[in-house]
Amino acid sequence: MASYIPIHPSIFFRLPGVGLRRQQRTDVNSVTNWNAPLVWEGTFDPVVIDNIYRKINPRIADTMGTWFHLTHCKVFLKDFLESSEKYFLVGFRVTYHVFTDNEQEVPKVSCVENTISVVTVPSAKRWQDVVFGRMKWIAIRGEADYLFMIDVDSVFHNRFGAESLSQLSAVLHRGYYQSTRREDFPYERRPKSKAYIPSHEGDYYYTAAMAGGYLEDMYKLVKYCYEQSEEDAKNNIEAVWQDESHLNKYFLYNKPTKVLSSEYLWSDYDAIKPEIKVVRISHVVKDYAKVRPNGGM
Repeated sequence: MASYIPIHPSIFFRLPGVGLRRQQRTDVNSVTNWNAPLVWEGTFDPVVIDNIYRKINPRIADTMGTWFHLTHCKVFLKDFLESSEKYFLVGFRVTYHVFTDNEQEVPKVSCVENTISVVTVPSAKRWQDVVFGRMKWIAIRGEADYLFMIDVDSVFHNRFGAESLSQLSAVLHRGYYQSTRREDFPYERRPKSKAYIPSHEGDYYYTAAMAGGYLEDMYKLVKYCYEQSEEDAKNNIEAVWQDESHLNKYFLYNKPTKVLSSEYLWSDYDAIKPEIKVVRISHVVKDYAKVRPNGGM
């Protein structure tokens, strides 16, 4: 149970002069068609919104699941944690949950105010199985008011603050955030899969490498994705983009209460586009053949 009365963050975005600077961005949409905030740099007041949430003092769990051999990804974890300490919800109570099959290989990182919890999970032969397994293991974690799922092969570069918090926050995939054409999105189009989305449906395409929300709502998302992937396995099919396909179907019928722009997960492989005024966190460049269990396949 949460230790406070949840306040819908969109309230802060819609009150004139409180947390919102809607007039400062005319090059992007700052609201979805279901009237949820779509967060970009310049559409919120960072000082105001952080101060509002600090009074609530929520507990935040940051879970790091990954498809990499920990032996090869120690540097990812170290850089992730050290950069997170500088930029991720600074001044809030954060616990990092590290899921790994090799606890001894977890690097030592000094956290000034936050804590690290290491959770040992079974190994897997394929990175796809680790992705699905992450969904299962995240669902058993305990005390927090908000839960974030973030891939460990990422580094924070700039402020990632309370503007990201809501009942259920999704992040626009960097490859598709400029389009609203449903036919452009790589949804699962095979009716046999539980992740199937008809060609005439869809809002945005979201990344599965970053999501957050109230603990209970994130558990519902995680449980759905895991159970749907298990049903697919029984029918000898795997969704085209694994957990990401199931996540996109879930968000289609369970609308996010806040959508974060691709500032909230970019990639070091890609040039920064003009509307991306600040990169808050990005996937790092890596050799997939070395770090994925099945050589990147």
